[in-house]
Amino acid sequence: MSDAPLRTPAATPAAGLSFASLPLPQAVLDNLVRMGFERMTPVQAATLPAALSGRDLIAQARTGSGKTAAFGLPLLQRLDPRRTDVQALVLCPTRELADQVAQDLRQLARAEANLKVLLLTGGAPLRPQAESLAHGAHVVVGTPGRVLDHLSRGHLSLAGLATLVLDEADRMLEMGFAEDIAQVLTHCPARRQTLLFSATYPDGVKALAGRFMREPLQVTLTERPSATQIRQRFYEVTDAQRLHTVGRLLDHFRPASTLAFCNTKRQCRDLVAVLQAEGIVALELHGDLEQRERDQVLVRFANGSASVLVATDIAARGLDIEALAAVVNVDISPDPDVHLHRIGRTGRGDAEGWAFSLASLDEMGAVGRIDERLGRASDWHPLDELTPASNEPLCPPMATLQILGGRKEKIRPGDVLGALTKDLGLPSAQVGRIVVNEFSTYVAVAREVAPRALAGLNAGRVKGRSVKVRRL
Repeated sequence: MSDAPLRTPAATPAAGLSFASLPLPQAVLDNLVRMGFERMTPVQAATLPAALSGRDLIAQARTGSGKTAAFGLPLLQRLDPRRTDVQALVLCPTRELADQVAQDLRQLARAEANLKVLLLTGGAPLRPQAESLAHGAHVVVGTPGRVLDHLSRGHLSLAGLATLVLDEADRMLEMGFAEDIAQVLTHCPARRQTLLFSATYPDGVKALAGRFMREPLQVTLTERPSATQIRQRFYEVTDAQRLHTVGRLLDHFRPASTLAFCNTKRQCRDLVAVLQAEGIVALELHGDLEQRERDQVLVRFANGSASVLVATDIAARGLDIEALAAVVNVDISPDPDVHLHRIGRTGRGDAEGWAFSLASLDEMGAVGRIDERLGRASDWHPLDELTPASNEPLCPPMATLQILGGRKEKIRPGDVLGALTKDLGLPSAQVGRIVVNEFSTYVAVAREVAPRALAGLNAGRVKGRSVKVRRL
């Protein structure tokens, strides 16, 4: 691979261009319209023309910017559906991100019949994945460790690879996957397209690009959060006030869903304990959780059955959580780019969002760096303004039920919806998100009907068989 300097475009194309301006088949364009993708986001407008032409590409863009379509459309266009070997590989840092990417790619691939997208991640048995590989797959999405495991066992061949995607490359390096990625790349043919996406561009990512990419085009999207879309407020606190101030913020503003960032796992645990003592349904997400616990935490929060998710930056990277009402910086990040990444998780699309930051005197230097990065002064407010908006504790609108049975039992979302609406008579408006995993199915129901739904499912049938159900 060449060590030539990276080439940066002179200007980034404006967002809002139609996908019809790209050299895509009409069936693909029609599918994009059905998915609600009529205009390109900034990252898509800046990267798709070069990526569709076959160039290697480095794109620095935040999560939620539309990057899956930015690499998904080019890799799908390079596939030959008549072949059954793996022609595209997407490496992701976490199982959750890989699962989301695989789902998105399956939707993008609906314009072409019989394209198989296979997920290879840890936390699931090797044997079923090996059996699926034996039947062929066009696209593999996975985590570096599990992909390397299949390569070393001879289950997976990348000899026919046309496109390699490194998604959230900085996060993969932070997690210690550098050597695994290097090993996977030794199995890839030299003549391939490599697309690298990263929220930040540290030295480790530069070194990775220099080793394995050929004269890549570099696109940097330094989007500043809109002052009107994301309303930021800063509050000065002492360390003794910090955790209880989070509860005061929630009682005052009553956000439907909040992601609270702490700088340490210990702070996460302490904050969750404080919020739960105040009657707030709060969950923690950090590196000490087992995969099963992590899966259930994310499902409960995404389902709207928990009001607050308390996480470290490392644990929260790669999460794509829709309709997030608020972000709380419990601790100020010393890195202004991390601060932008945090608050950029709310106020997405046309939605508005709150970003609250709690800072002690020791953190004012970090706040100054954030002001400099944003190009405006922080908006400070007094703690005295935080008065309860209601006498009732903040409660999530939904509850999550776990059905012991999933894809292995051929359960589909429609089976669960039918059991709840047709058999139990619940209005469909009281049934929320349904997630079917390998061995479990999770369904969100309105809190007020959760006892009835739980009893009814345990007494009834799903897909013609009795099931065991519990409330998380």
